[in-house]
Amino acid sequence: MMSTKSYMEAVNESHYQTLEEIEDAFVMGEDVESGLTGTTGGLVQEFGPDRVRNTPISEPGFTGLGIGAAMVGKRPIVEYQINTATYVSMDQVVNQAAKLSHMSDGQIKAPVTITVPMAGAPGSLAGQHSDNPYPAFMNYGVKTVVPTTPYDAKGLFRSAVEEDDPVMVFFPTVLQANEGEVPDESYTVPLGEADVRREGGDVTVVAVGETVEMALEVADDLADEIDVEVVDPRTLVPLDEATILESVEKTGRVVVADNANRLCGAAAEIASRVANVGFWSLEAPVKRVTRLHTVPPSFAPPQEERVLADADTIETAVRDLV
Repeated sequence: MMSTKSYMEAVNESHYQTLEEIEDAFVMGEDVESGLTGTTGGLVQEFGPDRVRNTPISEPGFTGLGIGAAMVGKRPIVEYQINTATYVSMDQVVNQAAKLSHMSDGQIKAPVTITVPMAGAPGSLAGQHSDNPYPAFMNYGVKTVVPTTPYDAKGLFRSAVEEDDPVMVFFPTVLQANEGEVPDESYTVPLGEADVRREGGDVTVVAVGETVEMALEVADDLADEIDVEVVDPRTLVPLDEATILESVEKTGRVVVADNANRLCGAAAEIASRVANVGFWSLEAPVKRVTRLHTVPPSFAPPQEERVLADADTIETAVRDLV
């Protein structure tokens, strides 16, 4: 059966079904008992405080606790309320969880899922609450997931929990009210498989997170002039390079859109791979549309809008290519 659900309703349902079906799974984080971010509402009433655990405001501490639990066979789901909380836990995630399997020759696994419900810039929350930190974790080889639809959010989250490696899952805040058809039962969406959200023949837009909706808007607006194909990677590590290159071979022109860092960001990595492997398919240089380099979003809405990528900048890049 399929039902229409919002993005966050789908995420909450996936949490519920995961705890119900995976005995070793539990949730921990700030205010998870009250479901403050929308991901864990109602879970403590069903599963109790042993499996839905409130923590102090100490991300390095409870991240380390989650990694330790994962090392002894549990499947912890660690939630960060704020996107930039990932920075203070970098040592635990990168120096410990991401390296334990390699350093122990596979004897130790760390199947911990870390979720970031407030990913991106949700609107006037200023510089310290408006980041997409996933490029940092990509650089260190941490499996990185950015779902953009309710269907993908539910299925990719479940896949993340079932992984034997640490996985970071970023839920873009500005997409969380969007609705879509979602199966009522539990299911998985495999990591490392992109989704062609719209087929076209003139320009490929590879869009990450909230820029997917912008790219689809641009594609609809330009439909009478330019045939735009929109590819949603869904996971950045592992990246479905084959689907992206197949689209590039068809269109010959590429825009990579992402509302994260420009320097050493996801858009830079995707553009590099296209240029390196798909060079002979290109009829024009690869263009990137990202947030402005080194400029944090401001509290003031006009200044925030100036920093972030939007549909207009994506459309300008598409028009430039043709």
